[in-house]
Amino acid sequence: MQAMLLIYSDEKAWAARSQEEKGAIYGAYMAYTAALKEAGALISGDPLQPSMTAHTVRVAAGAPQVLDGPYAETKEQLAGYYLIEVEDMQAALRWAARCPGATHGVMEVRPVMVMGPPPG
Repeated sequence: MQAMLLIYSDEKAWAARSQEEKGAIYGAYMAYTAALKEAGALISGDPLQPSMTAHTVRVAAGAPQVLDGPYAETKEQLAGYYLIEVEDMQAALRWAARCPGATHGVMEVRPVMVMGPPPG
């Protein structure tokens, strides 16, 4: 199964960290990514730019409406993701617990819904 590991963290807390702390966290992510690769579980993954760079798009009355910024103000913002291939949800949860994001934020684990060809 494929699972999306979504990493949520507090951008203000990240900005307040020292360069040494940020370097240690980056190192932990690099080691985690290497472990995913070595296990053959990594499909893709990347950090995201800060939420202030986000745009929200919605179509109303047939016309797109684009808003600058994230959809909602929250304490924790979507900071990055990993898309992994594992045998089951328990394996995905184990990988999420190993992610550095679990120590300084929240991990959301969601199975990917595989879309088949259209009926007919």
